[in-house]
Amino acid sequence: MLRLRAPATVVADYFRLFVNRRAYTLQSNRPHAENGRHYYYRPKDKKTGQGLSLTLDTIRRHLEGEITIGLYSINPATQCSKWMAIDADYWDALTDLLKLSFYLRQDGVESALEKSHRGGHLWIFMAEPLPARDCRIYICGLALRLGIPVKGGKRREGIEVFPKHDALKPGRYGNAIRGPLGIHRGAAQRFWFDGADEDLEKQMCYLNSLPKMTGDQLAGLIAGKANPPQFLPPEPKAEPEMRRHTGGSEFRILEHIHTKLRTVGHNNITRCPSCAEEGHDRSADNLSISIEDPRKYICWAGCTRDMIRAAVGCPRPVLPDCDLNEQMATNGIIKWPS
Repeated sequence: MLRLRAPATVVADYFRLFVNRRAYTLQSNRPHAENGRHYYYRPKDKKTGQGLSLTLDTIRRHLEGEITIGLYSINPATQCSKWMAIDADYWDALTDLLKLSFYLRQDGVESALEKSHRGGHLWIFMAEPLPARDCRIYICGLALRLGIPVKGGKRREGIEVFPKHDALKPGRYGNAIRGPLGIHRGAAQRFWFDGADEDLEKQMCYLNSLPKMTGDQLAGLIAGKANPPQFLPPEPKAEPEMRRHTGGSEFRILEHIHTKLRTVGHNNITRCPSCAEEGHDRSADNLSISIEDPRKYICWAGCTRDMIRAAVGCPRPVLPDCDLNEQMATNGIIKWPS
């Protein structure tokens, strides 16, 4: 693929339009050995271990195709976002994005369509950072009114709305989305915005020309409205109770992991202890542990929980015959965190 040159003016405009927080992710150049996906991770300084911050040079490298970055929508210092993005990747997704674009325009809101193989991303830009909660009220409510499915909960297909949260707790990052106009490592392709020629300067000129949503405009669109109940964040989970059969606290895998963790989306990724016993997982990315609930973990190479627990020297205890529910969970008849 021919490498493009990103002029300084294009880089500066990109920073102004898309960067609301200096934290970012990188898409791996190497596909995962088990599923071939190119995961995103938070790049860190090798000496300090601190997360790197976006620079103009990082954006230049992204636009020129050397790397691919992911952008965070919410700045937790303000709980505001510079943009909204609607990600659709399912059969007939493009039809839904075009429908959304049409009705957005009826509301006086301009959007930019970045197509992909099965769907694409629909971007809406703000004149100034606006509250993430208000952005979500508008887009989720519009999708519900148009009968467009929103992914989440039990629904596995539908649009994904960025920002995905109304607000972020201190120290959290939320969800990143692939920065536009870079090269998707899995598809080995650059996806362009409709509305301008396939040229970085012309693309940025087009994006700059779009009318930006104002705070007064958004306030008018959501007046008297609230986020639909199905799109509200779940209630915080209570601390799990002690298990009766152990006489102590439940198994916590993070207490037994001594290899380096790295964050990918909602999970921490590290070496699987069971794989390591067999001399596998040299790339240290087979074990995925939920950040929100570390009781949930999985080895993408197929190691069972019993194998992982045995490998860290904490095998699952033998349960009394009378405890039928727990015996069923142990044998995989019912599923519960362990």
